[in-house]
Amino acid sequence: MVVRAGREFLAIPGPTTVPDEVLRAMHRPAVDIYSGPLLAITDSLLSDLPKLFRTSGRAYIYIANGHGAWEAALSNVLSRGDKVLALESGRFAIGWGDAAARMGLEVEILKGDWRCAVKPAALEARLRQDTAGAIKAILAVQIDTASGVINDIAAIGQAIKAAKHDALLMVDTVASLGCVPFEMDKWGVDVAMSGSQKGLMTPPGLGFVAANERARAAHQKADLRTPYWDWTSRDGEIHYQKYAGTPPEHLMFGLRQALDMLFAEGLENVFLRHRLLAEATRAAVGKWAEGQAFGFNIVEAAERSDTVTVVLMTEGRDPKPLLDYCHQKCGVVVGHGIGALAGKAFRIAHMGHVNAPMMLGTLGVVEVGLHALGIPHGSGGIQAAVDSLGESVPA
Repeated sequence: MVVRAGREFLAIPGPTTVPDEVLRAMHRPAVDIYSGPLLAITDSLLSDLPKLFRTSGRAYIYIANGHGAWEAALSNVLSRGDKVLALESGRFAIGWGDAAARMGLEVEILKGDWRCAVKPAALEARLRQDTAGAIKAILAVQIDTASGVINDIAAIGQAIKAAKHDALLMVDTVASLGCVPFEMDKWGVDVAMSGSQKGLMTPPGLGFVAANERARAAHQKADLRTPYWDWTSRDGEIHYQKYAGTPPEHLMFGLRQALDMLFAEGLENVFLRHRLLAEATRAAVGKWAEGQAFGFNIVEAAERSDTVTVVLMTEGRDPKPLLDYCHQKCGVVVGHGIGALAGKAFRIAHMGHVNAPMMLGTLGVVEVGLHALGIPHGSGGIQAAVDSLGESVPA
């Protein structure tokens, strides 16, 4: 017996639901890559992406996922043997550090905890020890989807400034751009990167890097530069150079529509929508957690992200039966734990093209699954989510 007919709900932290409008924008014939309309789309995308990053610097578009954008960011500002400091708060800053090591960089991990955010004071203390300035770059993630944490990038930037250190601050915004505030220039970020498949509501396949003047100065002496990722090549006047070859036409059509949708809604409204849906999700999880079978992975409420909630199971309980029930019986795909939380947690995404019925439906199915499987949980989770939205969204 199943109740899953109808549209499947995708509640994983990437790729996220692609809006019908974006799919329609992509459903068109290919066009001449040298034609005026395609050139105009490139110009508009390169103009609008810095608005999302909130920078006066330049943006670059790559046919790549986030891992490719990691490599693009590193290769354009660093040289073989340079030392970078990766700030642990989950899987992805460490993953970026692993990529750096494979590229010939020396990588140090500032140890952290998968249950809390990066501690800016610990970063400042480490940088004060680096009197020789050996550390050339700092790798941080704004939101880590493995742990569900949001790091205070503004405070991290202040810690670097307080330590009077010259390291470049490089930030991964894959799970945050277009969902929560990010102020690249105001917070002292030199390089930021992201991808198309989360808050930007476009299929996977595009990576983005934004760079300020300090980063572009470092670029001039970087020896990790390679033809595909190189900013200098992509700064050329020829349209073909912007993509180091044939442009990703249909992804560009989709991204243009997605950005138009974000700007039409208004970024402040987008951020508020994500916060309210996240608060409703946390209200439900908080009620369920009263059963003591699971709880929030991130201990401090202020450090829980507005794009994904990671729920940690207790007493060695496996979340797989719950995830299987939600998907197979009800047609809702909830995210599994990854990295150190594989087999120990599940993840409810609330990012990108999401609204109240989608989130209430997802949470309702999770509560149905908890009931059907006899997993101990507090009652009233859905009512708590409804109350949260009812109080936050006035008539």
